[in-house]
Amino acid sequence: MRIFVAGASGVIGSRLVPLLVADGHAVAGMTRSTHKADLLRGLGAEPVVCDVFDADALTRAVIAFAPDIVFHQLTDLPDNAADIPAFSERNNRIRGEGTRNLLAAAAAASAGPVIAQSISWELPGDSRRAATAEHECAVLQAGGVVIRYGQLYGPGTYYEAAPPEPPRVHVDDAARQTVPAVGVPAGITIVVDDRAGS
Repeated sequence: MRIFVAGASGVIGSRLVPLLVADGHAVAGMTRSTHKADLLRGLGAEPVVCDVFDADALTRAVIAFAPDIVFHQLTDLPDNAADIPAFSERNNRIRGEGTRNLLAAAAAASAGPVIAQSISWELPGDSRRAATAEHECAVLQAGGVVIRYGQLYGPGTYYEAAPPEPPRVHVDDAARQTVPAVGVPAGITIVVDDRAGS
């Protein structure tokens, strides 16, 4: 299967790509950072450097790869959790305009479903809640799959030393549990820890 992963260099994407490659899929990994192309190549993906907000370039890139499935693992979040409020409009734009552009590119390429990252907890702030709802609604209306992850913990996350309150999921488990999404029907799936005391 040919799989296009937008957000391939992110915290889940960078773990998801090698798992998909190991399963025998041909993977294109999209990043907006040219210096991350070598990272993606090292993970076994064909690197695609593109900005999701450049709709024409994005559509050309997706059409050129001709994917069967598109993963939407894009976010625009800061390295420091304390800076999240300052980044809320940037991440809202990914959820809105970015999602619309990626869905349109997938449709133009006659790809199968778009499988998109979301969250399984309630965000503070009306604009952030509305952006998440808009994002999920657009994916579902296009016949895609929404994966609602718990709060991520583990290496490279905001919770490296200790897990947060539930709902939560270790980032490595989140990536592993994302792989079977290539075969699930359209709708919402939840990816959270189900281990007692974890």
